[in-house]
Amino acid sequence: MKTKIGKILALPLLILGFSCVGFAQQEAQFTQYMFNRLSYNPGYAGSSGSICATLMYRNQWLGFGIDPPTPTSEAGKTPQSLLFSFDMPVKFLHGGIGLVFSSDKIGYHSSVSGHIDYAFRIYWGPGNLAAAIEGSFYNSTLQFSQLFGSSDFTGNYNGPTSSAGDPLISSSSDASDMLIDLSTGLYYQVPGTYYFGFSIKNLLGASSEVIHFKNSRVFYLVGGYEYAIPANPSFKLKPSGLLKTADFYKFQIDLSCLLDYQNLLWGGVNYRFQDAVSVLAGVNYNKLRIGLSYDLTTSKIGSMKNGRSFGTIEAYLRYCFKVIVPPKPPSIYRNTRILD
Repeated sequence: MKTKIGKILALPLLILGFSCVGFAQQEAQFTQYMFNRLSYNPGYAGSSGSICATLMYRNQWLGFGIDPPTPTSEAGKTPQSLLFSFDMPVKFLHGGIGLVFSSDKIGYHSSVSGHIDYAFRIYWGPGNLAAAIEGSFYNSTLQFSQLFGSSDFTGNYNGPTSSAGDPLISSSSDASDMLIDLSTGLYYQVPGTYYFGFSIKNLLGASSEVIHFKNSRVFYLVGGYEYAIPANPSFKLKPSGLLKTADFYKFQIDLSCLLDYQNLLWGGVNYRFQDAVSVLAGVNYNKLRIGLSYDLTTSKIGSMKNGRSFGTIEAYLRYCFKVIVPPKPPSIYRNTRILD
């Protein structure tokens, strides 16, 4: 049998209480955020000057033991996220375009989202500045038949529950709805030196009466810097940080520092306040980048006890290339007439 505390925490933790780990998981959380800037700032689109495709997978709170609410039902899933993004510069649009598709599962809630980005970029000072707009759709599904309220417990945590009395969760079937929203962002970079950006996701705050769900406005502030070690320029330190908040209600801060060797190998650490300490490592092979990270949960969810989480894993792939169009040769006009 799982621990008693697992049953007590299951519903509020996996359905309602994710403000400290992704703001109701509306916006997927990734430890390797420095390689995934397009997903939270549309101004990043086309900023690398290359055509890039990125794939990320995250499995959070491995080993966290959750019992189903009743013997005949299924247990809710711990957070699992899959993300694919694509972006490229487009010269005649004076900027770049991007696409992001993601899938998230958490508890008895799952969602699929798509985003289309356009960034207008100008040269400003030593770098370039982009202002962007993003259109988004969210398809969210909630398994109402698997939910139960606190008043539905019989008092025996190992036994069955009574029939649900809450009209909001008494439905016997799943419910889903489509939401449409907008986002915007600013992104400034000096390539090879530093970058920073500010973005707002879900400007419209779209909501659904069908699944009783509302998009929170999420604010992101990100920055990073590259520093070549004078004694050995083959090594570069790359500190970065990410601050995010949902409607200024809950704040989350990630601080990272990577050590890069000749743009071939890299490794480092990340600290997410009141949540996790992470180690990161990766390799660059030609046009392909591969990265892995492991989060050691520092909250009570990650206590080294039976049924608690023993960490989170995350994998990252990125492939970039350039299409170089050779310039047209100059036209030559020949006239065979000979003038006397």
